[in-house]
This record gives sequence, structure tokens and C-alpha cells, in this order.
Amino acid sequence: MSARDAAHGGQAASDTGMIAIAPAGGADVAAIDALLRSSFARAEEADLVRDLCVAGDMVLMLAAHDEETGALVGTVAFSRMDVAVAGKPIAAVALAPVAVAAAHRQQGVAEALIQAGLDRLEQEGVVLCFVLGDPAFYARFGFDADFARNFASPYAGDYLMALPLQGGLMPCGVREHARHASPFEALSQP
Repeated sequence: MSARDAAHGGQAASDTGMIAIAPAGGADVAAIDALLRSSFARAEEADLVRDLCVAGDMVLMLAAHDEETGALVGTVAFSRMDVAVAGKPIAAVALAPVAVAAAHRQQGVAEALIQAGLDRLEQEGVVLCFVLGDPAFYARFGFDADFARNFASPYAGDYLMALPLQGGLMPCGVREHARHASPFEALSQP
């Protein structure tokens, strides 16, 4: 099976074995923290995930485990956002961070995690997903800076992208604000 199959609740083969993707649980907390701390140059992403959970802003966190060893090999987080279009609140999330253990990179694990999250969020009625990242990577999922343009955000620019989840339909009207949850304020600006 492909990594995309794992995104839909199945398994995926990687060069290092089979992986399974499921919502993260309490037993994953320490391993997720360790993975985030080893995957990024600074501890900010690990602290962000902790703070989003403590503040009640975490909407979905997925974990990818090596089925043979049970080891956590990847994770992705989606947190609540405050977004408005034409004076109406829009159900929206931010995708950040995503991390994959070094031995499992370049094997589709990140893609499978992201796609699994997007699929689940669409089923749950989330309208928009925002991400701040490399357009070349996130475009494969349909993220585009044009969808995020004209939202008031401290991250506005070519690297802030959005993806309409409900059949690809963008809400009509004046784009007002796209505010990340308050724990994002602790991140240093690029």
C-alpha cells in the first residue's frame, strides 16, 4: 500500500517498514515532544504543541507509528484559528508543525499524515486550513497563497497559504482576519 492509503486509516510501506496513522493519544506525548525537539533546530515547535494543548486550541494531532517496533515516526498538528469572511466566523485550522523521524523522511510519511488530517478535518466540517511553509511542498495538497491573500495576518505573504476543504469551495465575501491561536505569538518571526 502507499503512504496515501495510510492517510485513510490503512497502512503504508516505507523503506524501514509499515506505518499506521491514528489520532495521537496520551501515550504519545513524550515521544511527540522528543520527535519535535530532534526535528527542529529550536525547541519552539515542541513548546508550541504543548501550549496549544494546554490552551485547548489543538483540534487534531495525528501520529504515525512503525508497526513493527511501535516507535513514533511522525506527527502533524492542526490547531484552531479565528477566521472571518464577510463578517461571519469560518471554521478554520492551522497546520503546524509536521515532523518525521530522520530514518523515515523522503518516504511519504509527512504527506500521508497531512492528507489524513485534511481528510478528517473536511469530514468534521472545517472550511479552511492555513499553513505557513514552502509553496513547492504544500501545493501538492492544493494549498495556495491566493486562497490566503487579503486576510489580515502577521504571516501574510507568499508563504501563508490556505486550502478550502469543503469541496474546494472558498467562502464568498470580504476576507477579514486569519488569526492563529495565541500560542503562536511566542514563535520568533522568520
